[in-house]
Amino acid sequence: MKKRIAILGSTGSIGTQSLDVISHNPDKFEVEVLTANNNVNLLIEQAKKVQPNAVVIANKQKYKQVADALSNEPVKVYAGADAINQVVQMESVDLVLTAMVGYSGLIPTYHAIKAGKNIALANKETLVVAGEIITKIAHEKKVEILPVDSEHSAIFQCLAGEFMNPVEKIYITCSGGPFRGKTENELRNVTVNDALAHPNWEMGNKITIDSATLMNKGFEVIEAHWLFGLAPSKIDVIVHPESIVHSLVQFEDGSMKAQLGLPDMKLPIQYAIGFPYRIKNNYQRFNFLDYPTLRFEPPNTKIFRNLALAYEALDFGGNKPCILNAANEVVVDAFLKKKIGFLQMSETIEKAMNNIAFIEKPSLDDLIETNAEARRVTKLLIED
Repeated sequence: MKKRIAILGSTGSIGTQSLDVISHNPDKFEVEVLTANNNVNLLIEQAKKVQPNAVVIANKQKYKQVADALSNEPVKVYAGADAINQVVQMESVDLVLTAMVGYSGLIPTYHAIKAGKNIALANKETLVVAGEIITKIAHEKKVEILPVDSEHSAIFQCLAGEFMNPVEKIYITCSGGPFRGKTENELRNVTVNDALAHPNWEMGNKITIDSATLMNKGFEVIEAHWLFGLAPSKIDVIVHPESIVHSLVQFEDGSMKAQLGLPDMKLPIQYAIGFPYRIKNNYQRFNFLDYPTLRFEPPNTKIFRNLALAYEALDFGGNKPCILNAANEVVVDAFLKKKIGFLQMSETIEKAMNNIAFIEKPSLDDLIETNAEARRVTKLLIED
């Protein structure tokens, strides 16, 4: 039986690479649903090629353009956020790959889990914002959350067959981004183009900026806490410029397991959607002789404050990570539009975290309200 997959965010970096993986394994996978936010032309192109059961364009204003273009295709066309929430519940969907950007991925993932769908999670913000709620529902519904992020995929792979053995610590690796080793003075005048020049990975603009500020790594710490049930003190970040060791697990006897490979997101995507089986491919293989030296160093949380802020939000719990994420999405957008400088992003996020009411045990509605309030406050802080 082919595994029928809904890809949320099919026009983004993870979505397009997922379609590439699926196209090379037509006997194993079938695309059931595609969704996109605004990229109408690519969504239409994808739909004509893979012939899904349904497509959804989140921007309702672009519904007619998509519907007209696919009028002669056996593809149902829907529009709007509510439609995305509904298609993930379709009986014909076996697995939902959530590759939407930021907070927008939370509610569709929530509805997919409520409907009992297994999740291939590329949207780390889902667990950053609502980790306790999401993991609780997944447990109740007996839903698997399979990590797509390379770091969490690495940890997941290292833990295979080790369920009896307590983990002493995990190490999430980090390339350090384009500004590794830079001083605070050097970061004051970096440009958007400088920040988008990631040394190892090809990603969308938002996650690339998050990698430059180390917020992406902070989010991964929070995500790891919920995925693997580990206390923050058992989750460390280590800078590894070559991006070959994707993460490590240390067990109680002191032994360590690591997952290695070239920086290629198709590998963790394939592992997640094919789990529990590994699928043969012709991707480029890692050769130790090409990397005679693998370097490791501690992150500088005094200069890259976002990582420290993420640990702080995780320690607080409640709605604090939601505030962190909302403020970050606003400042990243402002930075990309050249409204604020690189270092101002961390400063603004910290102010927002200190200016929003703390809720210790938030409901989903509380988190939706917190998200809206944090965005409003952060925008005001930027305008001041």
